[in-house]
Amino acid sequence: MCRLCRRENLKLFLKGERCYTDKCAIERRNYPPGQHGQARPKFSEYSIQLREKQKVKRMYGLFEKQFRRTFELAERVKGITGEALLVLLERRLDNATYRLGFASSRADGRMLVRHGHIVVNGKRVNIPSYLVRAGDVVAVAEHSRQIERVLAAMEGAQRRGVPDWVEVDRESVSGKIKYLPTRSDITAPINEKLVVELYSK
Repeated sequence: MCRLCRRENLKLFLKGERCYTDKCAIERRNYPPGQHGQARPKFSEYSIQLREKQKVKRMYGLFEKQFRRTFELAERVKGITGEALLVLLERRLDNATYRLGFASSRADGRMLVRHGHIVVNGKRVNIPSYLVRAGDVVAVAEHSRQIERVLAAMEGAQRRGVPDWVEVDRESVSGKIKYLPTRSDITAPINEKLVVELYSK
């Protein structure tokens, strides 16, 4: 996981709380992994576009086929393709679980969804790619609310805060999607235009 952050020269927050401490590998070794990591590489236009795509894909924890399918869906959405892509990625249930603070990372959110610990509007959903909609209520299932990793994630989320497009009720361990996120709600350093340029070749 830490190798991926070093490869992209950016904290992707793949290891949850560890990424917020000085144990984070990118804090100690701020250069790409491998024997040539400290060399000065020359970047072509294609390599810059590829690195940006890899960064976004790894940030959201998708395989190439899943990411490509999401991009194709974004192309069919009215508006700017790159922005639509990021909004679709944010709307994934595993990401929403992470954003609400029920998981310490997107990978952790994916595991909670897969194992049936997450319910949407009162119904259990175990598909991480499920797209949440405005007004949806996402909650941790009643029998799962005392899971140690959920409690630890919620404690960490109190320090980090949650984005404006969701609201959390810590008493019921649930959250509501107030509105669908827009490009301005996504603060990660992503240049989605490079991803669109890469796939448009």
